[in-house]
Amino acid sequence: MKLEASGWKIGSVDEFLELSQEETEFIELKLSLSKNLKERRQSLRLTQKDLARMIHSSQSRVAKMEAGDPAVSIDLLVKSLLALKTSKKEVAGMLPH
Repeated sequence: MKLEASGWKIGSVDEFLELSQEETEFIELKLSLSKNLKERRQSLRLTQKDLARMIHSSQSRVAKMEAGDPAVSIDLLVKSLLALKTSKKEVAGMLPH
């Protein structure tokens, strides 16, 4: 490739950010839970405000959860999925393999 011939290195995001395997897997886990939370909420025809009321939080916090914001804890993601009547088995199935 021309870029490589010019001295550019082609690699993954993990390599660029110098993430460990554990850090990469943690990020993938959070993003999977975030994506599934949004899909679950939408499939139940709930707004972000509706979910926020269910979990005693704010709409902006739900938006951050669904966007995979790093400030959101996995605990809050799981709690929110459970509030939407997602079973423990379904939550486990959301984990990347």
